Amino acid sequence: MATEGESGGFAIHPMDQFIVKPLFGGEVHWYSITNVTLWLALAALAVIAVMVLGTRRRAIIPSRSQSVAEMIYGFIHNMVEDVAGHDGVRYFPYVMTLFLFILFANLLGLIPMSFTTTSHVAVTVTLALMVFLGVTILGLVRKGPAFLAMFWVTSAPLPLRPVLAVIEVVSYFVRPVSHSIRLAGNLMAGHAVIKVFAGFASMAVLSPVAVGAVTAIYGLELLVAVVQAYVFTILTCVYLRDAVGDAHH
Repeated sequence: MATEGESGGFAIHPMDQFIVKPLFGGEVHWYSITNVTLWLALAALAVIAVMVLGTRRRAIIPSRSQSVAEMIYGFIHNMVEDVAGHDGVRYFPYVMTLFLFILFANLLGLIPMSFTTTSHVAVTVTLALMVFLGVTILGLVRKGPAFLAMFWVTSAPLPLRPVLAVIEVVSYFVRPVSHSIRLAGNLMAGHAVIKVFAGFASMAVLSPVAVGAVTAIYGLELLVAVVQAYVFTILTCVYLRDAVGDAHH
């Protein structure tokens, strides 16, 4: 967290926590089991524990775990229906899984000595590309060439439509970039700040202030973990609406 340099100076390395390391030694290859692999698997297991094991009894008077699962289920279902429309509800299971996976990956990353998988662009880009390609293929299959009408702004004056069409196309293909970087950037920045203040906590003079700052930032990061999962999911619903809903230009 914080180390003494060779010259006796004080050094903090906040980015070291994001280094991908193999669990069993050696170099990192595409098939290696790394700290990223481990915490991605734990996030998936956490989703299963809450949504499958927590609701297996399906009691009329729900338990705490069943109440949490039902609350999340209703919240995401309403979001999909409100944003993507009635036709988008059939894709609710995917949106629900995406939200829960990102949420638990974010929350698990706040455990001391854990690894924040969603701070890596490689992970968030994969999630964003799955949404982008899925929505694009779905739109082309459902609407055919009419799907491309979303790039032609009929409400604009005719001379401006070609220019706006180019802007719409560029913005469409930038979606996975903004979709992924927003999530990874927010998680990485927050965890780096926590590590910096935690490093100052080892200094006797700054310790009380640093501990208070870490506590405050940690609480903020809990909020960020939930909000970023929500933002990623609601943007997915917005993109899904383009594929299954009517164009509004």
